Amino acid sequence: MEFDLTGGEYLARAYKLLAGLVTPRPIAWVTTQDEEGRVNAAPFSFFNLLGTDPPMLGFAPGDREPGVPKDTARNIRRTREFVVNLVDESCAEAMNLTSSDVGPEVSEIELAGLHTVPSRAVAPPRIAEAPVALECTEWATLEMGGNRLVVGLIRHVFVREGLVDPHTLLVDPEAFLPIGRMEVPSGYCRTRDRFQMPRPR
Repeated sequence: MEFDLTGGEYLARAYKLLAGLVTPRPIAWVTTQDEEGRVNAAPFSFFNLLGTDPPMLGFAPGDREPGVPKDTARNIRRTREFVVNLVDESCAEAMNLTSSDVGPEVSEIELAGLHTVPSRAVAPPRIAEAPVALECTEWATLEMGGNRLVVGLIRHVFVREGLVDPHTLLVDPEAFLPIGRMEVPSGYCRTRDRFQMPRPR
């Protein structure tokens, strides 16, 4: 099968096709604040680490409707700060609740029964239930058509006790159980089934 995504009938189906094929994807559970201090939380699966020198990540929050950015993108544009919380099995259902399409006056944190903890390097708080939080400042937001890519510089990292060896900085795969995004509209995966494949010398 082949699909022409440069135009025609498949252009409108690109999301369903590509979001189902390019998997598993990590989930950026992003917390931001507006000018009044209200905290917004929302998950995004078009997300990944972009580099380590400097430490960078990127995620792509779609528009609420054509030309109207979601609360997350709007808050970042105004404050230039955000936190990417990572999602493990224990907080998967709460993460899903925060994907509800609600207005800026509704707190997704309260809706999902979550709690926040002050960040060290940025104003938006991290989610207390998340195993990892990456505190970021906006480096750039790039727009192309209906796409918006937020690139952030990672300023501070929180990791729950017991997930990383403090001497080697290696993650314990038995302790850290992130989930990934799979096919749309509701596919997810666990990461318990892993294998080692040493790089050839």
